[in-house]
Amino acid sequence: MYYAHSSGTDKSTWQSLKEHLQAVSDAGVGYAAAFGASQFAQAAGMLHDLGKYSQEFQKRLEGAPIRVDHSTAGAKEALRLYGPGAGKVLAYAISGHHRGIPDYGSVEDERSLASRLQSEPRDYSAYSEDGLSFPDRSTMRLPISPLPGQPGFSAQFFIRMLYSSLVDADFLDTERAFDGDKAFARSICYPSLHELEQRLMQHLDQLSASAPDTPVNRGRAAILKACIDSAAQSPGFFSLTVPTGGGKTLSSLAFALRHAAIRGLCRVIYVIPFTSIIEQNAQVFRKALGPESVLEHHSNFEYPGEDSDDWTDEVARLYLATENWDAPLVVTTSVQFFESLFANRSSRCRKLHNMAKSVIILDEAQMLPTHHLQPCLGALRELTANYGSTVVLCTATQPALEGLLPQDTAIREIAPDPPRLYEDFRRVDVIRLGPLDNAALAERILEHPQTLCIVNTRGHARELYELISSEPGAFHLSACMCPRHRSAQLDSIRQSLRDGAPCRVVSTQLIEAGVDVDFPTVFRAYTGLDSAAQAAGRCNREGKLHRGQLLMFEPVDHPPRGWFQRTAAVAEIALRGCNDPLGLGTVKHYFEELYDVERDQLDKCKVMRLSEAGRGKLDFQFESIAREFSVIDSALMSIVIPWDEEARQLIQTAKYALSRRVLRRLQPYVVQVYPNVFFALERNGLVDSMGGEKGMVHVLVDSSCYTDMGLVPPEGMGIPTDGAWFV
Repeated sequence: MYYAHSSGTDKSTWQSLKEHLQAVSDAGVGYAAAFGASQFAQAAGMLHDLGKYSQEFQKRLEGAPIRVDHSTAGAKEALRLYGPGAGKVLAYAISGHHRGIPDYGSVEDERSLASRLQSEPRDYSAYSEDGLSFPDRSTMRLPISPLPGQPGFSAQFFIRMLYSSLVDADFLDTERAFDGDKAFARSICYPSLHELEQRLMQHLDQLSASAPDTPVNRGRAAILKACIDSAAQSPGFFSLTVPTGGGKTLSSLAFALRHAAIRGLCRVIYVIPFTSIIEQNAQVFRKALGPESVLEHHSNFEYPGEDSDDWTDEVARLYLATENWDAPLVVTTSVQFFESLFANRSSRCRKLHNMAKSVIILDEAQMLPTHHLQPCLGALRELTANYGSTVVLCTATQPALEGLLPQDTAIREIAPDPPRLYEDFRRVDVIRLGPLDNAALAERILEHPQTLCIVNTRGHARELYELISSEPGAFHLSACMCPRHRSAQLDSIRQSLRDGAPCRVVSTQLIEAGVDVDFPTVFRAYTGLDSAAQAAGRCNREGKLHRGQLLMFEPVDHPPRGWFQRTAAVAEIALRGCNDPLGLGTVKHYFEELYDVERDQLDKCKVMRLSEAGRGKLDFQFESIAREFSVIDSALMSIVIPWDEEARQLIQTAKYALSRRVLRRLQPYVVQVYPNVFFALERNGLVDSMGGEKGMVHVLVDSSCYTDMGLVPPEGMGIPTDGAWFV
């Protein structure tokens, strides 16, 4: 008998190879059925471990110190059985099921698919003795329709989805064979989407019953009704253009759950642009649906450990579901979502097949990364056109994305009459103050007992805060502070606002997107109109005043540079002859101008070009694209801040037992900086590094560098003082 996996010396506990191949094939068939690729998945499952039929691999299972490449054999056999079309598609998935989907590359590069297909793997011909069955070649047809303008992209996308089905099936079958506890946890059933919808509607009814009869609440009720009424429509692209404060978070979820239930979709994936607000939204969902129904997956969230009193079967199930998103409601970040779509490693790609037949809500859709906009939209087109998914673009503005999509891509608006809603929810007057230096700006801020001032750089925020810090109720917020520090600061800010106490906040733009605060006045440094609209959303949010004030100013001491300068210039173009700076028409005009100005940078990493370059022969560059596509700057370096006792204990643990769990638990204490800053801190003995098999951890060792404003390196280190060195 040939074996797939070993466990100890008793072969009666080993898993037979034929059993494993059949199980992976069967599971993959189920996963790929969502996008019509069952036969491809069947073939991939039966072929992926064909190299384990070699005598050398069997000896390895018995303990012989032999390295055996067992995935190339299946890739070569796929090419032999199914030819240069379907066979090559299968070869990418099979060859990469451990190390990641390779570039096709050249025969000179031993890691490339070209080289591996030319190699001679160990003799695996014994597979013919095991009676394996494979799909007939004549029935292997690509089940998707390559989209106009991106046929190569479509083919690559399909290969990643097939790969996802294969590697998830492979991982889960191995887990089933050797880790019964994990397999049991995964088997616990979630509430159905229909049940979740019922829970949500009950929760919304309770909120409605206790809400006063105000114009704002009547508007929210109308938006909710429109979402529910639209849910029966066929899957595809939708937009939900709802003013800030219109209740779009729960209304969009109501649409998604009902739409999924009616249309037979499998899950809801809620994508949020920043980790700074994801926890807030996830908690709203848990309150409405129950904690066992919400999978929260991002770098700053850590499920309790197995030794915790909070560890239950339901928690274990959610923790395991972070690997493949097998849950009815997933709440994640734009970084996690989009980088997974362009990844090539199994750890990132396992979840992809579960994006098929899903409702994908993109919260704050205007925050889609501009420099990756074309490939991101390309991926969303694929999901709606070929994988049965629905995409909802949620926004308070109109980012003019339809101008970047083919004319035949219909985006259906869910909200009832967005221009009227904008007028009904108008709670802010915009006043342009003109140029202000720091001293004059600080004076204006101190005229208001409760106000928020948003500036473009960390350096500007620090300087301005120092001018008002001696006054009552002064607060600072920026990415110089670790997330746990920012969360604590926001709690204090909200409490001051509730108590009617002085509350003067200086912040960078991190407070703009979805952070639930409500100020009577907001100052905003000149920038793009999308940011101005977000800033307005922090002003008179609950409509307690007839009108709040958004005070726009030109920062004399810190004139906008780079991206801020470009967006401010585009805003000036959009505002010419305009009476309403934040009107939907004005903001749409702004985005049209912005995308025109940035048209050469909408695919900065050339993903679309790389995808089409080798489409004729399916010579694709999966590893290269995965390396190049990064939503955030991968050159940044993380410094752990010993901000509280929990952080200090985790740092002590990391010195002796650095694990992935510890690394994840350290994320809320991280500040990210550019390499030049990190190395300057290191040279001066302010950062200590510790390493292990799981990676390196860099810890701030001089507490004087971390103040109520966050990480502030001492002067005289050659580090720019304008704050541009921070994320």
